[in-house]
Amino acid sequence: MLYQLYHWFQQMGIKFPGIGLFQFITFRALLAILLSLIITMVFGKRVITFLSNKQVGESVRELGLHGEENKKGTPTMGGFIILLGILIPTLLFANLDKVYIKLLLLSTVWLGLIGFIDDYLKLRAKRISQELGVQFKKGDKDGLAGWFKVLGQVGLGIIISATLLLNENVKVMREYKGVSKPEDAIAVKYQGGIRYFVKANEPITTIPFIKNHEFNYAKLLPASLRSYGWVLYMLVIIFIVTAVSNGANITDGLDGLATGVSAIIGVCLALFAYASGNLLLADYLNIMYIPNLGEVSIFIAALIGACIGFLWYNTFPAQVFMGDTGSLALGGIIASIAIMVRKELMIPIFCAVFLIENLSVMIQVGYFKYTKRKYGEGRRVFLMSPLHHHYQKKGYHESKIAVRFWIVTLLFVVVAILSLKIR
Repeated sequence: MLYQLYHWFQQMGIKFPGIGLFQFITFRALLAILLSLIITMVFGKRVITFLSNKQVGESVRELGLHGEENKKGTPTMGGFIILLGILIPTLLFANLDKVYIKLLLLSTVWLGLIGFIDDYLKLRAKRISQELGVQFKKGDKDGLAGWFKVLGQVGLGIIISATLLLNENVKVMREYKGVSKPEDAIAVKYQGGIRYFVKANEPITTIPFIKNHEFNYAKLLPASLRSYGWVLYMLVIIFIVTAVSNGANITDGLDGLATGVSAIIGVCLALFAYASGNLLLADYLNIMYIPNLGEVSIFIAALIGACIGFLWYNTFPAQVFMGDTGSLALGGIIASIAIMVRKELMIPIFCAVFLIENLSVMIQVGYFKYTKRKYGEGRRVFLMSPLHHHYQKKGYHESKIAVRFWIVTLLFVVVAILSLKIR
């Protein structure tokens, strides 16, 4: 909104000292991260107090883990703090006319709302149980049905993929060294040469560590079916949104774990978005130039600030949990940004912790069912899944586990950034 006000002042010829700084994405991104930190750290305490007064406490499952008794009653649904820390700075400092900003705002509210409903249903079931003096049966306090969550994630994946394929404001700039080029390409003179804007109705992405790194999903199909490449693209995007969102949700099992991992991933995505949205940097790095993508850096800056500010209250011992309100939204946001910067195939690298956590659950469940069917008794690969609980069972303190997972994420993020130059 402040950016729109600045733009209006420019059109009207009105000038104030320092107002010209608003034209710079870096300046607005710094303001976004600063305001986000203030919102989450200052107003976060008030939100925690409100949740405590409303008895919005976590109901912890008895897993036999050290310290789990101390977590009972800790306010949950704290993801609302993160959402405020993301949405308010973005609305103030980003150019709301850009399609990428609109998509990210939609993704935040969409999955945040699904997570909120899930948390609310769990808390309502807990309160009813306490009032009636009855114990939960297995599955009674699971909140939203799993299929409803997946339906919401699938719906968001369809919206994102359809927008990137069909919206006329979504373009990718790339250089053709051959004689052939798309008929609808827009020629642009740049440093004595010509580049071409190509509409994103071609499902294009980036393959890491490959010299000719641009890839069209349609090439995976037989020649006779390549006109339906958009179908394959939509399926891939739906899978990515669902997988990363659930991965963040599963990872949110220790104080500060998912929050810290998300903040580090955000730094990686901010670099990708800024570089891809800047013609000079994109040309130097030989990556796709995506016009208007630089504005996404402001949103990501707010995301990073919100996660760091939330850590003030979420590190061990946590004063508040983000709940599904925060974890589902964070995963969906990360997936959405990766798709927009055409780096979705690099998600297994910079989101390695989410992937490993997901796989640990799948391996544990799959192996247990297999051995039970074969030997009549289920066996386990890990002491407990997800993986962070395995290390808890081995006696590691949860703060040590969280910090080490942050370090692992940082290492993978560095590898992802190196992929811009190593091909």
